Amino acid sequence: MRLHEGEPFKKVYGPVFAYLNSVSRVHDSEQVLWSDAVLQLSEEINRWPYDFPKSEDFVPANERGRVEGRLLVQDRHIKGGKFVYGHNAYIGLALPGDVGSWERQSKGYQFWSRADKVGNFTIENIVPGDYNLYAWIPGIFGDYKYNTTITITPGCIIQLGSLIYNPPRNGPTVWEIGIPDRSAAEFHVPNPYPNLINRLYIGKPLHNFRQYGLWNRYNELYPNEDLTYNVDVSDYSRDWFYAQVPRKIGNNTFQPTAWEIKFHLPFVMRGNYTLRLALASATRSNLVVRFNNPVARPPHFSTGLIGQDNAVARHGIHGLYWPYSVEVRSNVLVEGANTIYLRQPKVISPFQAIMYDYIRLERPEA
Repeated sequence: MRLHEGEPFKKVYGPVFAYLNSVSRVHDSEQVLWSDAVLQLSEEINRWPYDFPKSEDFVPANERGRVEGRLLVQDRHIKGGKFVYGHNAYIGLALPGDVGSWERQSKGYQFWSRADKVGNFTIENIVPGDYNLYAWIPGIFGDYKYNTTITITPGCIIQLGSLIYNPPRNGPTVWEIGIPDRSAAEFHVPNPYPNLINRLYIGKPLHNFRQYGLWNRYNELYPNEDLTYNVDVSDYSRDWFYAQVPRKIGNNTFQPTAWEIKFHLPFVMRGNYTLRLALASATRSNLVVRFNNPVARPPHFSTGLIGQDNAVARHGIHGLYWPYSVEVRSNVLVEGANTIYLRQPKVISPFQAIMYDYIRLERPEA
């Protein structure tokens, strides 16, 4: 957060609820305690916002507003351009800003909800003020923003009707890697070191990434050469390491890594191809992209130095979202075998890493 000279700032954090429970029986005590806590959680959610705070800055329920609507997606290369539902979309109100700016805001309040299976959503208990509506949809590349400012007044109910998201798209998909869900969880997360296992996560495959020291497994899986992924035969759940980390070559000495994506084009179309590149996390990294020439100067694309979320060091699977759309001139591609080089040259620490969310190559329209 950054405050200018003389800028006033005030924000309510809380109330904070702490729940302590106990059980007399030893058998299955953890499950009994957990189930009881989940039940209490649902009760507290139904009571929110609480009616007991006396602070004049805590807005009671009867002075808050509500927004309702439906989110649909239209992509001319998904189901022939027909509308599809914004299934399980994350939809929220935050301070007015650019597309995706909600992720880096901290001064204002945010109010979020999830759409149902047909895209219907309700955002409740919104503090009065001016907002933009933002959204992102698991399985769909990019961010949505409703371009009209929404003003919430005490007790209001705003019905937005159907909103249409047209995600970034320049042409048909040639190939794709991963799932656009802002997480690297679908990629290969290696087994933990036996002496470092956190037993809390044993038997919970969705939490494998929470184990300590997984980044060091990269050297063992790729001892001599960096990761190479062939889109025709490779499986991203098995062959794409969950994070592009530096290679350790000595005590506190590291080497840049350069991953390769290999693909075949039966012919090259005139016009520009597009590389959709979404990062789930970046920590003081610079992703440099080259096509068919690992030493091209200048590179075909570079993110510049980005990221400070430390997701690898914190045993996370995502941080801030970084979506990029890279124009690829057809003259850098060739008929037959092609290679994309993904290099991360910043290697002062082992945690200067990138987690990929999703990569897609689009060809020009016919």
